[in-house]
Amino acid sequence: MDKLRMVGGSPLQGEVIIAGAKNAALPILCACLLTDQTITLRNVPDLQDVRTMLKLLQEIGVEVRFPDAADRSYVALNAGNIKSSEATYEMVKTMRASILVLGPLLARMHSAKVSLPGGCAIGARPVDQHIKGLKAMGATIKIEGGYIQAETPSPQNRLKGASILTDMITVTGTENLLMAASLANGTTILENAAREPEVGDLAELLVKMGAKITGIGTDRLVIEGVDKLHGAEHSVIPDRIEAGTFLCAVAAAGGEILVKHCRPGTLDAVIVKLQEAGLKMEVGSDWIKASMSGRPKAVSFRTSEYPAFPTDMQAQLMAVNAIASGNATITETIFENRFMHVQELNRLGADIAIEGNTAIAQGVEALSGAIVMATDLRASASLVIAGLAAQGETQVDRIYHLDRGYDRMEQKLTLLGANIVRVK
Repeated sequence: MDKLRMVGGSPLQGEVIIAGAKNAALPILCACLLTDQTITLRNVPDLQDVRTMLKLLQEIGVEVRFPDAADRSYVALNAGNIKSSEATYEMVKTMRASILVLGPLLARMHSAKVSLPGGCAIGARPVDQHIKGLKAMGATIKIEGGYIQAETPSPQNRLKGASILTDMITVTGTENLLMAASLANGTTILENAAREPEVGDLAELLVKMGAKITGIGTDRLVIEGVDKLHGAEHSVIPDRIEAGTFLCAVAAAGGEILVKHCRPGTLDAVIVKLQEAGLKMEVGSDWIKASMSGRPKAVSFRTSEYPAFPTDMQAQLMAVNAIASGNATITETIFENRFMHVQELNRLGADIAIEGNTAIAQGVEALSGAIVMATDLRASASLVIAGLAAQGETQVDRIYHLDRGYDRMEQKLTLLGANIVRVK
């Protein structure tokens, strides 16, 4: 099992290029199931979760090609010969995003059997809102043996348009229902829809495929179903979470970096908090220049749905707060079990206490290297950030979590001057 070993104390200097967004790429890959024509994608990140999704799609019968063998960010998908409507437990257990095949399979093939998902242990992420929406569109759904089994009213019948108000904002729920509604008979209105940029990126691809969608970027999506969708070409948006992670890294370790190929407008909440922490930034159309000297200042924040501060950046900014001047209160409102990195940060010398869904961080002047264990994807990133700022050597175990969402992070950090290596 791979580990990362680093020696802290080296300020970061140089340029880093941001990869395509994992959370946009996964639903976009699933959208290929909606048509028998080829979907060509660029800027697809080479991540473990992406590779898992491609294997799942191949198991279903999707032809996956890399037109340029040297460039795995360029992918062509054709679902013209789907051989199965089942996503097995073996494929789904490692990645919650696998649930995203449910909507498109049901819409196009009129039936789907999808294992209940697994993935990071950061709290409950129920699929009840997916099921509620699909039932409103006429699907018959039952859960047995750990599988969601869904069918349209008859093998020939399409899903029907419906007005759907979800009980909570759900990103994957919005994406599943958006894909299903694109091939439904009639108009579907999704109220309380997620506004995340990754949802918008999926919607933009669907429009290129012939879907009729209005309200993109808002919490009210209107989808007029069409009989058939066609092939299209699309480039996945840059990963705002990866960009935010590198900004937190320079805020903690010091130095000056240029973050290239990003969308600063999707990072407003993160940029505001890092500026409060003392990170100096110049922002361009697709780049951010960031520099830090001295200790950051502690900043309190609260996670919430986009455009508020993202839960996927909570652990990284907590690592910055661990060495900041002053104390900060961090409130997690999305996932009830997303503070598992706190005890690992404390192993490095941080002073962080948990009270319910709130963490109170008292900044310390310096962290000390230690052996720590990653518990989930973003926790992994927070431990790397802390290790870059710590005195001495830090070893992060179980970094398979990190590889699920970051494309060669240690290589990018090495180019920025960090003393970090992967140990096989």
